[in-house]
Amino acid sequence: MTKVSAPKRPPLWAALLPIIILLVSLIVIIAIKGADAINQWSSIVLLGVSGVALILAYMTGALTSRGMKVGGARSGSQILPAVPMLICIAMIATTWMLSGVVPTLIEYGLRLLSPKLFLAITCCVCALVSVLTGSSWSTIATIGVAFMGIGKLMGYSDGWIAGAIISGAYFGDKISPLSDTTVVASSACGVDLFKHIRYLMLSSMPAITIAVIVFACVGLLTPVEVMTQENNLWGALHSTFNITPYTLLIPIVTLILIASRVPTLLTLAAAAVMGYIGIFVFQENSMTYNEAFSALWNGSSLSTGDNTLDNLVSTGGITGMLPTIALVLSAMVFGSVMIGTGMLSVVTSAFTKKLRKCTSVVGATVGGGLFMNSCTADQYLSLIITGNMFRNVYRRCGLEPRLLSRTIEDSVSVTSVLIPWNSCGITQSTVLGVATLTYLPYCIFNVLSPCMSLLLAFTGFKIKQHYRSLAHVHR
Repeated sequence: MTKVSAPKRPPLWAALLPIIILLVSLIVIIAIKGADAINQWSSIVLLGVSGVALILAYMTGALTSRGMKVGGARSGSQILPAVPMLICIAMIATTWMLSGVVPTLIEYGLRLLSPKLFLAITCCVCALVSVLTGSSWSTIATIGVAFMGIGKLMGYSDGWIAGAIISGAYFGDKISPLSDTTVVASSACGVDLFKHIRYLMLSSMPAITIAVIVFACVGLLTPVEVMTQENNLWGALHSTFNITPYTLLIPIVTLILIASRVPTLLTLAAAAVMGYIGIFVFQENSMTYNEAFSALWNGSSLSTGDNTLDNLVSTGGITGMLPTIALVLSAMVFGSVMIGTGMLSVVTSAFTKKLRKCTSVVGATVGGGLFMNSCTADQYLSLIITGNMFRNVYRRCGLEPRLLSRTIEDSVSVTSVLIPWNSCGITQSTVLGVATLTYLPYCIFNVLSPCMSLLLAFTGFKIKQHYRSLAHVHR
């Protein structure tokens, strides 16, 4: 019987080179073209770097058909389901606008929300909805879009509005027992779900508290516009749309479906269908069936008589989402190559080999989580790989598994939305219409979460002493 030899592993320099090229290329693009050019060029860069990785793997003997099949299967199974979701989100954006859902939410928001406390309220409401639904994506794609419109009309910058929406949505998603990422993080580390959530609160609560305080202070210090019924926008809004509370039945039913744990794709499809029907139920004689169907593909461009409102109610449709889908697929190719050639495992082994102290282990986990988010372009893959990569390290150093599960949540789940070529960053920047690097500095909760993990590890707060003493023994 012939013995099958294990595939050759690429050297560390070859494994690191594609990542270095990727980061340098993106930095050069930002420096020359600006942050907004990232979405346009990321697909080309990711595919080019994937080609470089394949060449290096071939040269070092690490390229095998079996490895590429495994890498493609692992990356594709996590990222490909995002494509139909993106299509549904594009349809929701169009149908909820044309049916009057978003315009109605905008009007009520302008009437009821305190302009000075808008950012803080937005963060808290998005957090509450995400806790109840367990889905940051659904929260951002529905009420997040409405808050984006309201905030713009009040005079807030795009970055601050998107930062408040994302901070709240990802906090709620992170601590919700209904969240799939929370379940994946706890199960990947062998930790009971509710023990994981309770331990997670030690880093999440301070981070979200600071975020809400910052948003409240920014609101109090920002000169905002208070809309009155005499404002031209009110007339344009009412002359273009039939503003009625009955349109809110659509988001209410959508939230019920989410809370009932109906599969995400089915929920988003139902929301799009309800929005399409709502065009003819709530906005009578606004357009024909063919025009509405065409809007799903090409988007909507309405003339309301108010330039601000015109920009707000225009949507890109499915064609506007195609560049995002291309970027998601390019990210999948890059993840497949890095996993399939063994480059990812080589780099992660180098990360973990000499770790001993609690602070260095947690620091390496945070760095590893960010690294995985950049390499795999998917938070689910990153959670699983990082959890598996560090489980033995934490066991060897006498550190409890719930410390690992908390750290990968802090460094993977909430930072995925901050990386322009990650599926989360790609999706949320497209849904909100704000470039990833534009909203990144304002996502206070997302930026603080990994910092809180590092701070707690440094102080040893709530890290049991007998685990820490065991780490000394293993030294």
